[in-house]
Amino acid sequence: MKKMFFRAAMLLVGLIIALPSVAQMPQMQQLPLDKAVRYGKLDNGLTYYIRQNDKPKGQADFYIAQNVGSMMEEENQRGLAHFLEHMCFNGTNTFPGNSMIDWLEAHGVKFGHDLNAYTGFDNTVYQIPNVPTADKGLQDTCLIILRDWADGLILDPAEIDKERGVIHEEWRRSMAGQMRILEKQLPVVYGDSKYGKRLPIGTMEVVDNFSPKALRDYYESWYRPDLQAVIVVGDIDPDYIEAKIKEVFSPVKMPENAKPRVWEKVADNQGTIYAIGSDKEMTQPEAALMFKVDNLLPREMTNTQAYYPVQFMKTMINMMLGERFRELNSNPDSKFASASASLGQFFISPTKDAVSIDFTAKGDDLTPAFKEAYRELLRAVKGGFTASEYDRAKTEFLSRIDKAYDNRNDVKNNQYVQEYVRNFTEGEPAIGIEAEKQIWHQLAQMLPLEAINSVLPEIVLNPDKTVKQDNRVFLAMLPENGTFVIPQEQELAAALAEVEAEQLEAFVDNSRTDPLVANMPKPGKIKSKKAVPGYDATEYTLSNGMKVVVKPTDFKENEIVMSGMAKGGTSTIADSKAALVKYLPYATAKLGLGTYNNADLAKYLTGKQASAALGYGKYSRTASGNSTVKDLPTLMELIYMNFTNPNIDEKEFEAFKGIIKTSIANQEKDPQFVFQQKLSETLFASPKQQFLVSEDLDKVDAASSLALIKELSANPADFTLYFVGNIDPATFEPLMEQYIASIPTNPKKVVKSVKYDQSLEAVNGTFTKNFTTPMETPQTWTLVLLSGNVPYTGVNKAAANAASQILSNRLLKKIREEMGATYSVGAYGGLSREGGKNLAIQIAFPGKPELSEQSLAEINRIVKEMTQNVTEEELAPVREYLVKNIVKGQRENNEWAQTMSAQSINGVDTWLDQLEVANKLTVNDVMNVMKLLLDQNNYATILLNASESAAKE
Repeated sequence: MKKMFFRAAMLLVGLIIALPSVAQMPQMQQLPLDKAVRYGKLDNGLTYYIRQNDKPKGQADFYIAQNVGSMMEEENQRGLAHFLEHMCFNGTNTFPGNSMIDWLEAHGVKFGHDLNAYTGFDNTVYQIPNVPTADKGLQDTCLIILRDWADGLILDPAEIDKERGVIHEEWRRSMAGQMRILEKQLPVVYGDSKYGKRLPIGTMEVVDNFSPKALRDYYESWYRPDLQAVIVVGDIDPDYIEAKIKEVFSPVKMPENAKPRVWEKVADNQGTIYAIGSDKEMTQPEAALMFKVDNLLPREMTNTQAYYPVQFMKTMINMMLGERFRELNSNPDSKFASASASLGQFFISPTKDAVSIDFTAKGDDLTPAFKEAYRELLRAVKGGFTASEYDRAKTEFLSRIDKAYDNRNDVKNNQYVQEYVRNFTEGEPAIGIEAEKQIWHQLAQMLPLEAINSVLPEIVLNPDKTVKQDNRVFLAMLPENGTFVIPQEQELAAALAEVEAEQLEAFVDNSRTDPLVANMPKPGKIKSKKAVPGYDATEYTLSNGMKVVVKPTDFKENEIVMSGMAKGGTSTIADSKAALVKYLPYATAKLGLGTYNNADLAKYLTGKQASAALGYGKYSRTASGNSTVKDLPTLMELIYMNFTNPNIDEKEFEAFKGIIKTSIANQEKDPQFVFQQKLSETLFASPKQQFLVSEDLDKVDAASSLALIKELSANPADFTLYFVGNIDPATFEPLMEQYIASIPTNPKKVVKSVKYDQSLEAVNGTFTKNFTTPMETPQTWTLVLLSGNVPYTGVNKAAANAASQILSNRLLKKIREEMGATYSVGAYGGLSREGGKNLAIQIAFPGKPELSEQSLAEINRIVKEMTQNVTEEELAPVREYLVKNIVKGQRENNEWAQTMSAQSINGVDTWLDQLEVANKLTVNDVMNVMKLLLDQNNYATILLNASESAAKE
């Protein structure tokens, strides 16, 4: 099969003529990189990518990618790849201890948010993004840090021992129901392959007992130049960076007799592998059936012209399968709560491909859902896709490509970085959007539907059209709750055979071509317009009383963003409708417009890069949307219909309610959910602030939900809509009159003020509440919440932000690094424009039970110290970080739109002078906002512990 597919792809390769520089190359030669990329290899084997890019201006990203992951570990090294990643932040030759973190944060690069890393099965990537580039010395130091990660770790035994506790807490946090099942079932899925035995977190036996020499040996064996790539993208001088890379990295020696980097193969299997697991904390029944196949494109040929036809066929198949299964998910009679199908990588292993179906079952029996999902996959395999499906998929895909092409001069640093990381680690081409646009458009014209329809049968069917019985894997992760039926292999095998024997009817594609706005409204008029001081914007007052503010920008060539806010929200809805309020986000997620249900609407928007939606908070309502320049008329249509004619299809509503019901059916077994539920019950008196539970679903229906949506958006005159982006007023104004000025409103009934409801606010007082629940892996879930009211000013807003960051740094160093009591801890919150309590700072984390009391004491001490002792040394890096992000946000359409719309809530402008405020922020400002908060004595502590002993770790 693979050979047949490959031959078909090669025929298409010969037809690709997108670029002379590409087309004239021998067909199997590696593709050239985008000419804008400076690419090279040092004599020691290290690869580098450099690209000048000023989006955002004055910043650059510094990455080092390693073609090394947990798959390089031996059995007695399980977890060392991930452990080594942690140690890169705990001492290098240039930055001993944690001084690297402190130094980078002093220059506006925040640990966790910017400075970070991840370890996978086959690669490890380190990042220092958003680095200010005005100081070349800072650029030099970032390259030195990359070099230290590559070849300069101290690996101090004392630091290693401290980090064991942190890793243990990361393991404790991750060992929830699904992960416990996966750890047991991966060896079944993968047999003798190491992919079944190399979860990056490793084993705690290894983590607790490995010697420092073992980690050093792993480091020196695998962190080496031939497996490393330095990537620098940003507002830099490529000549300077290239010279520095050569200077800094050339001395790194390639080890003698280096171990070969081997990509682990995944063997074929006879028959079907059944990997069925269950756990008490698994919240919903999830399963997958996978048909394994050799990579449709060999790894060594990924960066050749063969990539594009193969990838195009995969993309088309996945888009069409996705649309079919989305429609099926809208059927309330389906046996599955949700299902999807795709062609791509086999589970976690890039060395094998697969056709897969993934599904979640309703009720307590997996088998009916399995049969239904499998039946739909076989319908596509045996009957193929229709011409109309293929046309829609091509139209949508090419529309996305065209959008990317139009925005080619506005690509952010990180997008380029990720492209070059994939080029190095996966071999994926990086020839540039100019070349790719031509290739994709040519393939869309050249590839007939017959070629697309030949792919799935080659993988799934024998020559006689019967289903292949080998190379199949069935994986199930199920709730162990006493009622769910755990299926036996024989039952699942019988279900497979039953579906395979059926005569399946051909798929019928139901699509519509009638207009979304059936009857065009009579256009309204622009009554007046005036300049908005300081914003280079124009405010329009329309004949229906609505206001629209337009700010043209050149930030992005092909983007228009819309944002709006209005006073009033769910606080006005009676508590008796609490279930409807809690379900409101789910109801709006499946909203239809006019005569189009949600599924119809998705098809209608094929090839149109536009979206719009209304949202509903406690005290305000929001409008949001975006489009390309070409699709501005569609955005206007969507705005008009959201305000005038929303609908909810009853079948879609019931189907989605079934999905939600399945997802929450077993959530009371999940300690994290129990903790969140206890938080809402303890902190909020209103039933509207509680978590959605199964009983709520019996109280909601399509008609009542739609009535609530219409009630909350009854008067669009409450809204001022803000449009920011590449906007031509001559084009925009007629559309605004047609679709916005024509919306029916009642300007005399505009909501001018909001009454705050104490039952929707966090309760007053200082208290501690303790709860327990069964846990398989004991840990203490902790929340400390500080809440109160603080005057909304630009200074207080910046000070509250800075206070959270400084508090986070102190907690991280004490609770994580010194005590080893948790994997991650921080303070989160900020000043809001609305609410009786408009400032809340929360500290939430799962941690080691035996250190819980000590952790709380330290948190209390650190929080109180914030009112009396904040140092300039702590504030300076936070100030630098705030300034960096403000400068970046000033070139973002979305930031302008959201900020201007938010000001309509309380009229306070914190945007125009925010840079000055951040630069002048003082330690007294930070201490003052913390004192204002703590003096109100609202300090809530809520704990959730295990109620019974768990299995040994």
